[in-house]
Amino acid sequence: MWSNPSVVEYITRKPSTREESWSRILRYAGHWRLLGYGSWAVHEKNSGRFVGDVCFLNAKRAMSPSFAGIPEMGWVLDPAFHEKGYATEAVQAALLWGDANLPLGRTVCMISPDNLASLQIARKCGYREFARTTYTDSEVILFQRDRH
Repeated sequence: MWSNPSVVEYITRKPSTREESWSRILRYAGHWRLLGYGSWAVHEKNSGRFVGDVCFLNAKRAMSPSFAGIPEMGWVLDPAFHEKGYATEAVQAALLWGDANLPLGRTVCMISPDNLASLQIARKCGYREFARTTYTDSEVILFQRDRH
């Protein structure tokens, strides 16, 4: 999935190599082991097919304003599964888990202003904009959500 240019268009803008994808999977496992939260693989209920990822992460991003120490929510789906409500359902499920298990009552997310679908999902799931900044030479919008 991460090697698909349309998947990374608003994230890294560079398709991942096999090696980079493997490193991502190892980071996923490391998050759970070291932080007690991380990524889930999303599968379609009826078919069992892989749909994408949803996660809480701590990427130690070098940016201002900083959201160091606050779990960052992220989601990405294979384009074959866009516009079916899967992302919203997966994010809502992860947030329910986060509300019950994360020690802080706040999570954040970072979205490209051009990623209209993700902006809509974030707002639908209770995220509110708190800043606009630049990350890796691209404009991004920072959102926050307090535990419900």
